[in-house]
Amino acid sequence: MSTEEPRFLKVEGHSYLVRDTMSNAIINQNTTEFNNYKNQKQKRDIQKNRIDQIESDVSEIKSLLKQLLDKD
Repeated sequence: MSTEEPRFLKVEGHSYLVRDTMSNAIINQNTTEFNNYKNQKQKRDIQKNRIDQIESDVSEIKSLLKQLLDKD
């Protein structure tokens, strides 16, 4: 990177994206959009954990029912 080249360059067609010329990374400068993404990801993670727990509970109930039926 030369001393004349700016650190961040705008990404063509995206007013909120810039490229870091040192790392070549694309950076989203729209904090509202980023916060919305984080909130949506957190909600998906919570929902996935709930589904995993329900599946585990159903499996446990199924196992207990099989044990009850085998006793008879």
